[in-house]
Amino acid sequence: MRFKYNRNISVFTAFAAALMLFATNVHAGSYGKKQSDIVDTAVAAGTFNTLAAALDAGDLIGTLKSDGPFTVFAPTDEAFAKLPDGTVEMLLLPENKDKLVAILTYHVVPGKVTAAEVITMQSATTVNGSDLKISIVDETVFINDSRVVATDIVASNGIIHVVDTVILPN
Repeated sequence: MRFKYNRNISVFTAFAAALMLFATNVHAGSYGKKQSDIVDTAVAAGTFNTLAAALDAGDLIGTLKSDGPFTVFAPTDEAFAKLPDGTVEMLLLPENKDKLVAILTYHVVPGKVTAAEVITMQSATTVNGSDLKISIVDETVFINDSRVVATDIVASNGIIHVVDTVILPN
């Protein structure tokens, strides 16, 4: 795994504190319960139905239920809805499985990368072999052109960061 680090993180102290508060609130009710894997965690949230359908169509559910660890930049149903009409339906067709898998694996980074680590990086290499650009604009983290809207959702086999746009490889 190859990461490029940005050493100027002092500006993001408030951002990191907010991320830790969010992570604490997300998991406050899970004491004593067995932690779910990435897929089950996303499905339970109720806002990743399109992602779950795409993972199923791409035969990637088993992979994201395996030991990992993985970091997933997970697009919400609203993020998929931003794609041009018919795009999701087209990608879910069996004949487009390779293209779907390329898109989905572009959202996954090997290893467990927390929000505190993400904000120190300029890029991250994805499972599909391409790099994601990481930038911070006005204390908002972007993965390529997609805004990170929630972070550090911990699963038994990794971590989920929620993005507001489907990240498309070049």
